[in-house]
Amino acid sequence: MRSTKTLFTLLAVGCALALTACIDTSDPKTPEFKTKLKQEEIKNSAFKSEFPLHYETFLRNNESEIMTEYGGSVAYNKHDNVNPLPEGYKHAQPYLKNLWLGYPFSYEYRAARGHTYALKDILHIDRLNRYDEKAGLPSTCWNCKGAKMLEWTKEHGDDFWAKDFNQFREQVDMDENTIGCANCHDPSNMELRLYSVPLQDHLKAEGKDFKTLPRNEQRALVCGQCHVEYYFQDKSFGPAKKPVFPWAQGKDPEQMYTYYKNHGDYNGTGFEGNFVDWIHPVSKTPMLKAQHPEYETWHNGVHGAAGVSCADCHMSYTRLDGKKKMSNHHWTSPLKDPDMKACRQCHTDKTPDYLKQRVVYTQHKVWEQLMAAQDISVKAHEAIRMANEFQGDKPANYDQLMINAREMCRKGQFFWDLISAENSVGFHNPTKALDTLAKSQQYSQKAVDIAIQAAAFTTAEALSKDIKELVPPIMKHSRELQMDPAHMATHQWFQYLKVTPKAEKIWEGNKRLIPAPATS
Repeated sequence: MRSTKTLFTLLAVGCALALTACIDTSDPKTPEFKTKLKQEEIKNSAFKSEFPLHYETFLRNNESEIMTEYGGSVAYNKHDNVNPLPEGYKHAQPYLKNLWLGYPFSYEYRAARGHTYALKDILHIDRLNRYDEKAGLPSTCWNCKGAKMLEWTKEHGDDFWAKDFNQFREQVDMDENTIGCANCHDPSNMELRLYSVPLQDHLKAEGKDFKTLPRNEQRALVCGQCHVEYYFQDKSFGPAKKPVFPWAQGKDPEQMYTYYKNHGDYNGTGFEGNFVDWIHPVSKTPMLKAQHPEYETWHNGVHGAAGVSCADCHMSYTRLDGKKKMSNHHWTSPLKDPDMKACRQCHTDKTPDYLKQRVVYTQHKVWEQLMAAQDISVKAHEAIRMANEFQGDKPANYDQLMINAREMCRKGQFFWDLISAENSVGFHNPTKALDTLAKSQQYSQKAVDIAIQAAAFTTAEALSKDIKELVPPIMKHSRELQMDPAHMATHQWFQYLKVTPKAEKIWEGNKRLIPAPATS
């Protein structure tokens, strides 16, 4: 009897200890380091001797050939769904150049490669004017391309943002200064830190201190320094062209859109006080260009709400050389791993094939709605163009109808663009992605309907046609092609752009091809 009681006692103690271990949810202790690096160090190679295994995984970001079903790291043209890789890809959106006409994105927009290519790719992209001394875009465009920002903002303060991008081309080393260790870590002790001024500003406005936030929130925010929607501030609201996150009213599409309605210097009729990125030359609509709102999309999705951080999926733990586990610094899609190890950290009861197929299924459903939203957005611009050029008897409320149509066009395209620019094809938050695209289609269709009414219903028959018959996709357009009158006669929408003067290319990467003009 005594031995039986002893056995039960031992079992009870063992179970209690086991249960205690199961419910212990305290954060693991963060590793502490003291390196030989100075806090101001920004060169990526400087970290190699201190953290050789981490650096080895970091260099894997140079891989630029592996694709998943809906993405990958081949820098194909994101509007080209005709040609094969590397020029185009089956899952491309053919109307991107139409939708962004008159804005630098219409010249060139390619799929992103690994973070290590951030500087190389922006310095070769046609969005920045390489045919002029001035890039045509502000220095703000450097913000998410590397830790060189730490030096520039310290030297120039808030005067930095409105300077011309090309002014800093020759100051960067495309390997040493691209996105790397110092963007996320304090080199002296490897603590997580924010280099991003706009995110620092946002946390300050919310009364938060990054250093006191939970570790998991910090891990997400270092990615949220750049994987976000942002805009370049108008001068009456603070330092001109300074990047700002439009989160004051919330991070959902409706909340961000409402924010933009009273945070700008635009004074066009019906849109006074709006923030405006550019005026679409065809519909004369004041437009918004969305960036890449991964953080806003993820944060209230199923994984974000459950406390799964970006790094859990995109920097999953690994073991090298028999060492203890470490975060893999190859920032990539879990789908590129045949074993789906990142997903199976939690979904232990599922096979890799099952998990992959669930992701692809979700992406396929989002992609179908994304393409539908794209087409209706193009039709909205064409409907407004027709109404704008209508010469018959106009309704008494014609001017207000045109304002309303442009409002719906602006909103519909912004909602489409938020999901188009977000890099998970909806998987970070399928519910939000599908809801946003449904609203995009509704707003864009309203734009078409209102524009038809403004044209006294005379355009209804023409606009009942398939959009691809009505307005073909613009497959070729660049800064150099816009200098060619023959090219500018190849598409009906090009008549709303000016032919630009002939010019020689001045910049190739971070090197000048033509000597700088003499200064007096």
